Parts: sequence; structure tokens; C-alpha cells
Amino acid sequence: MNGLMQHLVVTPVLLPLAISAAILLVDEQRRQLKRGMTLFAVLALIANAAMLIVMSAKDSVPTVYLIGNWTAPFGITLVTDKLTAIMLMLTGILGLATLLYSFARWDRAGPRFHALFLLLLMGVNGAFLTGDLFNLFVFFEVMLAASYGLALHGGGSARTRVGLHYIAINVATSLLFLIGVALLYSVTGTLNMADLAMRIPAVPREDIMLLEAGAAILGIAFLVKAGMWPLSFWLTPTYAAAVMPVAALFAILSKVGIYIVLRLTSLLFGDESGTAAHFADDWLYAGGIATLVYGIVGVLAARRLTIFAGYSIIMSTGTLLAAIGMANIPVLTGALFYLVSSTLGIAALYLLIEPIERHHDFDEPAPAPEPVFEDEYLAYYEDGQEDEIGVVIPATIAILGVGLAFCALLIAGLPPLSGFIAKFAIISGLLGEGQAITAASWVFISLIIISGLAVLIATTRAGIELIWSPTENSPSLSIVEAAPIAFLLSVCLGLMIFAGPTMRYMEDAVRAIGQKNLYIEATMKTPSSTQP
Repeated sequence: MNGLMQHLVVTPVLLPLAISAAILLVDEQRRQLKRGMTLFAVLALIANAAMLIVMSAKDSVPTVYLIGNWTAPFGITLVTDKLTAIMLMLTGILGLATLLYSFARWDRAGPRFHALFLLLLMGVNGAFLTGDLFNLFVFFEVMLAASYGLALHGGGSARTRVGLHYIAINVATSLLFLIGVALLYSVTGTLNMADLAMRIPAVPREDIMLLEAGAAILGIAFLVKAGMWPLSFWLTPTYAAAVMPVAALFAILSKVGIYIVLRLTSLLFGDESGTAAHFADDWLYAGGIATLVYGIVGVLAARRLTIFAGYSIIMSTGTLLAAIGMANIPVLTGALFYLVSSTLGIAALYLLIEPIERHHDFDEPAPAPEPVFEDEYLAYYEDGQEDEIGVVIPATIAILGVGLAFCALLIAGLPPLSGFIAKFAIISGLLGEGQAITAASWVFISLIIISGLAVLIATTRAGIELIWSPTENSPSLSIVEAAPIAFLLSVCLGLMIFAGPTMRYMEDAVRAIGQKNLYIEATMKTPSSTQP
């Protein structure tokens, strides 16, 4: 890739960084200008991701960008392949939907919203693109620093209290990150991912335990962000306290942890990694199953949609970790499709929650139903016939009800939506031809089915209580709020309609990350450009 096209790799980092810096120079009262600048950046990121998807579909070799024109492993490298392009597109779509939703009122609830929003996108994109662990830490910290401000956006004692807990947990997580990186460097002498993949098979047997300890500590830092049980205690209250567009955007943060776990296990501890090959697979499977069970129980116990959505994220984390632990290409293909579908569905649910719960007071018990007196009952039937009285359903209630039902079917994985296609692909991979069906596979399949049933029970209960129960105030929904929700659900419909080519692209992405020689050669053999 030559000329200007090679800069598509670095654009997802530089563009939001530059525009966020420019926004800081704009007076806070010039809100429309800030909105326009942020919207331009997000639309450009989506277009950039689309071009990367097209280019990666034509060539299976990863594209490497050398920042500072220093070759690997000495310089900073950004690497993009099919998996990276998918995650960049998912980030852009969520960014566009949540940004448009925030225009209703939430971007005015506090200062510096748009700058923090773009810095979060920069950190997430950088984490997907980076080719070495040290710069992964840098982008990770940029992402977390921006998420601190967004978690506290809007103020209030409850949001501040939960936000401070969130900050404390992630500061501790960053410390674990540094410890894990230091241990890996002490064993291998490098932090470049491609260089690590070359050196790990040659690590002496006496240093294997130290290598695995460093990888495990590093993994814990990512699994905290992903929300694996028992490290997920912070996730549900933090997301429930955040303003809804921020909570919807935060749905991608857990997938950053999932992406890094998938990338590192495939690249550093795959089939050709010597003694350390697949050392964490059983632990990831066990942690995923435990997380999935915990999420199912939490979904059934949730009495508010914000809590339900948080446990839905935990359920998706459990499903993805268990799939990664299976180390099976068909299962991982279905899991990647599930990652995209579930993230979009949960983000749409978060955006639906505010208009649904807006006029409900959860601190007061529901009023008791009015008694039916015998004389009124007899008068009602005194003619021996029942008069059918029609009840007009307001348009807003109908829209919210349909939206909630769509999200429920999507997250539960019922046909014919993309959630069903994803779960069916995972189950099909577990029951594939020519392989033994183990007890672990049956446990995973059973929990996938049970999780869908739990989602249906919880959303049916929530729909009856929050939408179809009469209230004094009818819910309201503006066009600015409805359009982003419709956009996310339309993308999910697109995944369903174009499931065939999408699944083939994702299968190619999974096979590519398993071929670490392609990644190593592209990174280590990319020469620095000659200056005229």
C-alpha cells in the first residue's frame, strides 16, 4: 500500500486526537460548532474503517505503519488486518449512534463532552491498532482517562460515588498491566508483539513459569475491563449510573479486553508457541462459563433495565471467553459475529432505557389496583353482553415496545435475527463434523440456550412493568433519540440480511490471526521509507 493510502492505518488515531485538541480551543458556548466537528470526525472514522475493510478483503497480509519511520521491533508500529478493521468499524458505528443521541441533551450536561468523546475513540482505536505492548498500555490509559470524565459526566452524588470506584479499580488494573509487561520483558527482552511471537517458542524451560505468570497478570488486567467473573463487580453499577449515551458507548470497552485476549492468545500462545502453547485456554473456558452463569443469574434477578443491560454485557463476555478457550476456528468465527451483534444490540438497549424509564419512579411502590365492586360488575353485564372498549396505544409506547422486543430477540438469540445466526454458528462449531463432542461443549451449548431463555423472561417482565402498565405520564421520545436507536437496529438487520458474506469475512479474519507467520513477516520485514 503506497502513497496516501498507507496513512489510513494511522488516521483512526490522529484524526480524533487532532479534532479533540481543536475542540478544546473552541468556546464552550459554541455548541453547534463542537457538534459539527465531532460528527465530522466520527463519519470520517467510519469511512476510513470501510476502506480498511475493503483493502483487507483483497489482501490477507496485515498492513503495517511505522510511526517515526523506525522499523520493528525498535520503532512504534501500527498493524491492521481483517479483525482490526472489523473492530474499527464497530467502534465508529457505536460512536455515531451515541453521539447523535447525546445531541438531545446529554452533551450539554457538562463541559468537555466532545473532547473526551473523541479521546475515548482515539484510545479504543489505538488499542486495536497497536503492534506492541507498551503502546497498548499508552492507548489503554488514554481510553481509561477519557472514560473517567465521561463516567462522571452529568454530575450527581450517585454518579460521582460510582465513578470514583470505577477510577480506583482501573488505576489498580493499570498497575497489574505494568507488572505483567515487566515480567514478559524480563523473559523475552522485547515488547513488540511480532518479536514476542518469534521469541516465545525459544524461551528456556526454566523461564516458562515466569513467562506464563507475566502473561496471566497481564491477562487479568484485560479481563477486569472485559468483565469476567469475579472481576466484574464494578461493571453493572458503573454503567447503570452513567448517562445513557455514555453507557451505550462503554459497551465497546469490554470488547477491547476481549479483542486483546483473542489477539495475544492467538499470536503469542498459539499452536507454534512451544511449551507455552495454549496454556491459558482451559482457564479462559472455565472463567467464561462461570461468567456466563453469573450473567444469567444477574439477568433474572434484575429489576431495572439498566441492571439488566449490565448483566447482558457480562453474559456476552462469558460467551466470548468460553469460545476463545475452545480454540476452534468455526466457534471463534461465530463468536466474532456474536461480538458485533451483541455489542450493537446492547448499545441500542441502553439508548432505549432512558425514554422507557423516564417517567417511572423506582423508589415508590406501584399503586395497588382499584377494587372492582359487585354492583359495577353487574351493571357492566346487565344486558348479558360485554361491550368491547378499544384502548388507543400511543405511538411512543408502540415504538418503545417494538424496540425493546427487537433488542430482546437480538440479545436472546432467537431467529431470524443476527443474534440467532451468531449463536447457531457457535453451536454448529461445537458440534462440527470430525471432532469429539466433549462434556465441555455440552455445558457451553446448554448455557447458550439457557441464557437466551433468561433474557426473554427478564425482558418480558420489564416490558409488562415499564411499557404496558398504565402510568400518569406518557413516555416521550424525540426524533434525535429515536434515530440512533433505529440506526443500530438497522445495522443488526443488515448483519442478518448479509450474514453469508459477513460470516465468510469473519472466518477469514479468524484464520488470519491463527497464521502468526503472516503477522510476523509483515511487521518485521516492513522497511522504512526512503526520504528524497
